[in-house]
Amino acid sequence: MDVSKTKSSFYRRLYVAYLIDSQVASSVPALTEATGMPRRTAQDTIAALADLDIVCEFEQEEGARNHAGHYRIREWGAIDRGWIEVNLASIKQVLGYP
Repeated sequence: MDVSKTKSSFYRRLYVAYLIDSQVASSVPALTEATGMPRRTAQDTIAALADLDIVCEFEQEEGARNHAGHYRIREWGAIDRGWIEVNLASIKQVLGYP
């Protein structure tokens, strides 16, 4: 199945936001483990969530050093999280994620 770069990029952002919001993978190492995406791709995808008006904030762990902590979705903007849940299998298939 041929998928445009625009669609795959959009789906990757939705999937990463969903994983963070579900607390399945709320750190860059956890995202790379859950999806197999390279660390840089995970970092860039998190940074790009703002382009979709998804507010994602990093929460530093109390007393932790070296950016130890996790991400949290504060606002979904115009994105319907329920649609992502319903279409999760096809999103993962398009992206080739486990």
